[in-house]
Amino acid sequence: MTELPHAVTQHAFIALAPPDDAKNELAHALGPAYAAYPDLRWNRIEDWHITLAFLGELPVRTVQRLRSPLAGLAAARPSLELALAGGGHFDDRVLWSGIEGDLDGLHKLAEAVRARVRACDVAFTERPLRPHLTLARGRRHDSASITAAASCLEGFSGRPWRAERLHLVGSTVRGHPGPRRYQDVASWALVPGRGHPDPSARGTTGQAL
Repeated sequence: MTELPHAVTQHAFIALAPPDDAKNELAHALGPAYAAYPDLRWNRIEDWHITLAFLGELPVRTVQRLRSPLAGLAAARPSLELALAGGGHFDDRVLWSGIEGDLDGLHKLAEAVRARVRACDVAFTERPLRPHLTLARGRRHDSASITAAASCLEGFSGRPWRAERLHLVGSTVRGHPGPRRYQDVASWALVPGRGHPDPSARGTTGQAL
């Protein structure tokens, strides 16, 4: 393998990912919005993640250095039962779907992830955790399509699913031709959970990172 120079960088983040059937359920609910608003910049379904820590642009070698610490963290943290629910928008520019389920556990996992990154002396901008999936972004000078698309998700409530893996995600390297694409640098199994939370006790969020 060719060794990368120190200066090579990529965008990176740490996240959970819904399983394919949960994503397909949401994609089906988005069908009318896809048809009505094709000019929105729709995220690829394979890029849908619940971001726990956005690390920004980092040297590829720094991203690789996080693998072992995150593997150790995942081996000690429980999996979480979550669900996709509803939708909304930020500033008429970003369309998102909300998250229900074990939000307390989700916040604790995010705090542990961020502490582990800080312990590795990796600087990143820390923003409040507002769990979500980013679905699309609006075009400049189009302030109506995102809000209209969000209305297509009113009343959407996806089935519960268990987030079983922690993902370290990296983009194609800076300067790579073509659009920026994301894929797992690595992922690790979380500790299998037992039982299912009482659905009536679910937390919910309608906000995003």
